[in-house]
Amino acid sequence: MPDIVIDISRSLSVSESPVEIVERKGLGHPDYICDASLEAASVALSNEYLKKTGRVLHYNLDKGLLVAGQADKGFGYGRIVEPMELIVGDRATYSFGKVRLPVAAIVKNAVRAWFEANLPLVDVKRHLKIRVALKPGSTALKGIFSEADAIMGANDTSAAVGSAPMTTTENAVYGMERLINSAAFKARFPETGADVKVMGVRTEDAMEMTVACPFFARLIKSEGEYFRKKAEALSAMRAFAKNLPFRRVSVRLNTLDKQGQGADGAYLTVIGTSAEDADSGQVGRGNRVSGVISLNRPSGTEAAAGKNPVSHVGKIYSLLAHRMAHEAHTRISGIAEINIWLLSRIGAPINRPHRIYVKIYLSRTGRRRITEAAVKGQVTRLIVERLSQIGAFTSELTRGVYPVC
Repeated sequence: MPDIVIDISRSLSVSESPVEIVERKGLGHPDYICDASLEAASVALSNEYLKKTGRVLHYNLDKGLLVAGQADKGFGYGRIVEPMELIVGDRATYSFGKVRLPVAAIVKNAVRAWFEANLPLVDVKRHLKIRVALKPGSTALKGIFSEADAIMGANDTSAAVGSAPMTTTENAVYGMERLINSAAFKARFPETGADVKVMGVRTEDAMEMTVACPFFARLIKSEGEYFRKKAEALSAMRAFAKNLPFRRVSVRLNTLDKQGQGADGAYLTVIGTSAEDADSGQVGRGNRVSGVISLNRPSGTEAAAGKNPVSHVGKIYSLLAHRMAHEAHTRISGIAEINIWLLSRIGAPINRPHRIYVKIYLSRTGRRRITEAAVKGQVTRLIVERLSQIGAFTSELTRGVYPVC
């Protein structure tokens, strides 16, 4: 039986707090690009290891940096002067016995495929450089992978936390970004790029959203046209916001804009991402595995993207705790909100966390319907059940079943 401590909290849950702050970095944001493209590379490398050696070998691709390029743009025109550069660092296994593995080629091909599928206006030959700076791992950490065990030892002493359910604020912020980057929105507003960021703050039952979204320079011929197109897009965002479950919702778009300054006072883009000339990106600075950055939630210290799916607890426990929390909230009556922390100890089997801490907020009706002892018992059984199935879970991570950003 794992060491589990369960606390029934009497304090306010996140959804009951007077102020809640949530951020979502969208598809074209430099941090999102780093997380998503290196996770795609992680899945590709894992599956190549499996294909060639029958097991996932030691690697981590979670030290990624997207260095912004340079662009020349204005109303009606735009070109990339200097390409972005994605630097992929950390460790990988280049050989196993007599088998040699083309790690750099696998990573580069996976990253290019991600860009082509998700940001088609980025010409991967002209707009993007990829530098693979992966070195062989240490003997101690490679030793964890020396035996083809079904359950690996943890590669680190680390902790992760998962929470459920999503609050109305989190769903609203997530939904706004997904709206703006949807095929329907892009068909209606083809001038809008993919680098969308939404910051939401709920104060009691009132919601404020600040949205950043670039407009393609070549499709905007003048300052007047820019502000007309911006007003049209903002109107659609506000129409979406009217259906959100808040007493009042305000939405603002591109608040740095200044009329009368020409192209310098407008948020313009050439290829749809600010990484073309303004902002660099880094793995771990994007969304959590929930899809948002919720400042009121407890947060772990690890980025899930790019990490090894069979031994790195920064990935495994982040996603597992999140899944456990959502399953507990869905299956167990009376839980209004739940947080689950999983703590590993390096070298110990990943299905035996060193410590598990659970904080539960009971619903008002739940307090009358179910005893605390019953809730604790059901949560404990669920956690034990999921830990017993961790081999199947890591196989799903290897295939990229669960999104990490």
